[in-house]
Formats: sequence, structure tokens, C-alpha cells
Amino acid sequence: MPDNRNAAPTVQAVSVPPAPVNRRLAISRIDYILQNLDAAGSVSIAEMSAYLGVSRETIRRDLKTLAEQGRLNLVHGGAARRGIDEPSLAAREAANAVGKARIGARAAQFVTDGMVVLIDSGSTTLCLAASLVNHPNLTVITNSLPIAMLLCRSPGVKVIMLGGDIDPNDEAAFGVETMAALAHFRVDLVFMGVGGISPEGEFTDYSRLAAEQRHVMMKSGKAVYVLADQNKFEHGTPVRIAPVPQIAGLIVDHEPPPQLSRIFAQQQWPVIVADSLRN
Repeated sequence: MPDNRNAAPTVQAVSVPPAPVNRRLAISRIDYILQNLDAAGSVSIAEMSAYLGVSRETIRRDLKTLAEQGRLNLVHGGAARRGIDEPSLAAREAANAVGKARIGARAAQFVTDGMVVLIDSGSTTLCLAASLVNHPNLTVITNSLPIAMLLCRSPGVKVIMLGGDIDPNDEAAFGVETMAALAHFRVDLVFMGVGGISPEGEFTDYSRLAAEQRHVMMKSGKAVYVLADQNKFEHGTPVRIAPVPQIAGLIVDHEPPPQLSRIFAQQQWPVIVADSLRN
């Protein structure tokens, strides 16, 4: 028999499966998400998960990290590119303060005893809240910290504060949690602010997140009043807010330009001018 004592040991090859070609390192994954966000304006969790070969929870964590860094806005099912920065709430309060106060006082006349009202964040809606501080029996739902702080001191007003991520610029809650919370409430009236009203009569906003949230807020009420001072007329911010059938009217401080007036009439949206006899 042959002597194999001095033969070299046999080495068995081990087959190692190749790593999936589409599974990327975290930093590369982040870069890919940002590239798609810049190109398309928004990204979907489902699409990013399928293309990158990672779980949806991983993509959610990536998007949350980027949102905390201020690089995108979280929206339902994905994320959107951050829009043009809106002026701070303090700056907006100082602009046309008299006109906004008139709008707030006029809007308050639609609020009756025992109602549940949803008040959007913003400087004009804050004027509405100031006109409701002495209301004897009212429930107010809001995402605005200043509105909640103002009305929670009123004995006759019950305040429900919507949760979510606080936007320091607007001093209000925005995000998936904010929108999800709206499903739990029955709302009589919604008072909504907008970033602008385009020359075509479209309600617009500064970011996709804000526009989506305001659309969800409008859908939650039986009737919606849009509060807009004259500085919003023919001022189109980047993102369109989808309208809803239950818009009951626009409360303004000045007659809109003729083109906008015609469009609002075609939409059957009454224009209520504060301090005017016209209803």
C-alpha cells in the first residue's frame, strides 16, 4: 500500500454565496435615497426597500435620520424634498396684523356653542384663537403650540393638542402621527391656513408634508373655511394643496383680484370679506 504519511493535507473548497449585488452599505443607501429625492421630489418606502434589497423598517430608519438632519420631510409612505422655507411665525404675525385680526374675528362668528373645531397652525388662525378665548362651551383641536397655550387658559374651552414632530419655524406639529390622530375625532368646522393662493385659484403650501397634512385636516371636518389675508392672493408657493368638496368659503380681509373672484365663483366658494356686509 502506498505510504501517504508525508503527503500534503487535502484542502476542501468552501462555497461562499455571493452577497446580493443590490444590498448596499448604509452610507451608499443614504446617497441613493437623496439622489432619488433630488430627482423626483419624493421617495417611496416600498420602492426603496425593493430596489435596495433591505427591509422597509431599515428604509424608515434611514428616512427618520435624514428628517432629523433637516434634509427631507416625512410623509405617509415615504419622504419628500424640503420646500422653500416659510417665514417664521413671528415674522408672519407682524405682517398685516390688522387684516389678520379682522379675519380672525369674522371667522369666530361661525363658531357656535358646543362645536368641535379644528384650527390649523399659522398667524391668521392664531388671530381666530384670540377671538375664541371667552367662548363658553367649545372643543378645539389643533396642531399649533401657541393656539393650544392661548386657549387652554380659557375655562370654557377644551383643547386637544395633536401630536407629531414639532416644526420650530411654525411652532406646530407635523407628520404621520399628526395626520393619523385626526381619524379619532368628529369635527364640525375646520379653519385652515394656506401658504398662498396661485393665480389659478389653487391653494398652495411650502412643502409636500404641510400640503398633505392640510388636505387631511380639511377632509376631517363637515365644513372648511380657508383663512387668507390679501398677501396670499396670487402668491403661489411650490406645493399644491388638493381641495375638498366641503369648502364652505374663504374668509379674507380684502376683495380678491377679479380673476381669483371669478375662479372662486366657478368653484362655488363664497368669499367672506371681514368687516363687510357681504356674506
